[in-house]
Order: sequence, then C-alpha cells, then structure tokens
Amino acid sequence: MPVQIGEGTTIWHFSHILEGVTIGKNCSFGQNVVVGPDVSIGNDCKIQNNVSLYKGVLMEDGVFCGPSCVFTNVINPRSEVARKSEFRSTVIKRGATIGANSTVVCGNVLGEYCFIAAGAVIVSDVPDFALMAGVPARRIGWMSKAGGKLGEDLVCPIDGSRYIEIDSQTLQSVKCI
Repeated sequence: MPVQIGEGTTIWHFSHILEGVTIGKNCSFGQNVVVGPDVSIGNDCKIQNNVSLYKGVLMEDGVFCGPSCVFTNVINPRSEVARKSEFRSTVIKRGATIGANSTVVCGNVLGEYCFIAAGAVIVSDVPDFALMAGVPARRIGWMSKAGGKLGEDLVCPIDGSRYIEIDSQTLQSVKCI
C-alpha cells in the first residue's frame, strides 16, 4: 500500500513511515519518529523527536506533538496475545497541542485547540480548548486558539479574542461583528 507525503513536508533521519500512511502538506517530523501503518496526518502538523503514531491515529490539521509523547492503540496489550483486531482509534482535532512525554490512551478524541501539558496521561475525551494536566489528566483551565491561557475573563492574552463558557466542559469562541 503506497505512502502519500504532501508537498513541503520534511522528515528527519532515523524516522520510519510505514505502508498506507497519508501525510499532508508542510508537516515537520523530527528524528526517530515512527508513523503507521494506515495513519492519517493533516496539513501543517509538527511531530517532534521520538514520537510513535500507531495504527488508529487520525490527526487533523495544525497539530503539535511534543518530544517523546506516546500514543497507544490497544487497551490491554499482552505480548503473547494478538490484539490487532482490537485496535482503537484516537482522533486529534485541529490545532491540538500534545506536550512532551505525555501519553494518550487509545479510543479518545482530543478536541480542537486543546492543550495537553507535558507528562499528562489522557484517559478520556478532551473538550475543545481544554487545558489538561496530571495523571490521569484533568481540565485545569482553558486555552485560546492562539495558545494563550485564558483567565477568568476568558480573553486571550495573545490576540484579545473572547470566549464564553457554556458549561464546565464547553468553551465557545465569541464572534465579533
């Protein structure tokens, strides 16, 4: 099964791209990255050193994966028991940031523009714009689309964009007219 690599994408040494992988345009892969098989990566993604994206990962545009972050694809692996029929997918939505040395347990969706702190362990779905930290990870705040930590006023300190909290798990961007 062929591999598709978009224009402008760079792949550093000692990386492996396996069969059936689709990579978008203008992506960057650090050294020692393993992708696939059958992984889909959008445009403008940055995958830092020592990241493995296993079968079942679907990554939308603009995702950042920090050094040595980990993705799983089986909930209960055993060396002596084949579990390939039990692979679970992990969806990483547009603009998400996944910090260095964090772990994303398979079967979850990481929301748009969420921010996973370094070393966090994701064991459930992550809301859009959520700032997640800890083991297991919990929402400790909100992040803006521009990557600014939102204070109580829910105004981005980087670009001044405004947000409104719909409920404890839902943040929405306020469209200015």
